[in-house]
Amino acid sequence: MQEERPFVISIAGFDPSGGAGLLSDIKTLEQIGVMGFGICTALTLQTASQCFSLEWRPIDEITREIKVLMNHHPVSAVKIGIVKDAEFLEKIIDTVKACNNETQIVWDPVLKSTSEFTFFNLETLPLLKNTLNKISLITPNYNEYLVLKDGSLLSGENLCSILIKGGHREDRLGTDVLVEGEKETYLAPADGDFVYHPKHGSGCVLSSAIAGELAKGVNMAVACKNGKLYIEKFLKSNPSLLGTHS
Repeated sequence: MQEERPFVISIAGFDPSGGAGLLSDIKTLEQIGVMGFGICTALTLQTASQCFSLEWRPIDEITREIKVLMNHHPVSAVKIGIVKDAEFLEKIIDTVKACNNETQIVWDPVLKSTSEFTFFNLETLPLLKNTLNKISLITPNYNEYLVLKDGSLLSGENLCSILIKGGHREDRLGTDVLVEGEKETYLAPADGDFVYHPKHGSGCVLSSAIAGELAKGVNMAVACKNGKLYIEKFLKSNPSLLGTHS
């Protein structure tokens, strides 16, 4: 008899192109070997290269859906994508933790799209100070990391783990850095050469892959390493902006 797959919820935006957000996350989770559920935070109109509009869903509907799914299934991990602001994020996290305090949470802090469409209300950033310690991991790119760091959010005790993605760095291009307290682990490209095709939604793919790995019971360093192997394969899948999963 086949063993039941762990359950993971993606709480993210709907992208009709399928390259980012919920659709991309579910494709990733299926390939990772876990059961993926989806809760929509926002309806977007976008292509692989441009975001035209966004409509946020009511937070009360989102938290109700979290409760329904988590009360019916043993959800091991939750991946969170685009959220409106710090209060929106905190209500999602508090709902998850109220349902199961052991559920691991991965947040991909998407502040802006690659095409400069703003998702997160940056004026609420200071409110994240009391929220980040409830999260298992955040996965900012280098630019997002600098914004969070400049806001004095990435210091102090009981801070979550941070995976600083290396795709936007000028030095160590393609090398991610996992920060767990005082410990830093450098994750270099698997083949030693960061040659790839840019992909719409690559941050979504990486964060959901890591959430899926955590749901399978591996530790944070192994989850990030396996997630990096997955995203590197995805980035090299074809020359277009829409990657394929295999």
